[in-house]
Amino acid sequence: MPDAITALNSLGLGLGLGLVLIGAAKGIAQIGAAAVESSARQPEITGKLQTMMIIAAGMIEGAALFAIVVLGFIK
Repeated sequence: MPDAITALNSLGLGLGLGLVLIGAAKGIAQIGAAAVESSARQPEITGKLQTMMIIAAGMIEGAALFAIVVLGFIK
């Protein structure tokens, strides 16, 4: 029975990590796509747009890192 619990725990950890990484990658990809589209429409805002994009990507990565740390405590 403890082996089954350990196996399910590992499965949950793997699924959780996978979902966190997929979600973070999808969010950052959407930021990049929106930034490219916006800078194509208005090239004069590219510098300001890049700053906002980096801040948003950092917030997404921070949330993903927090989730990974929390999932790391599951054992």
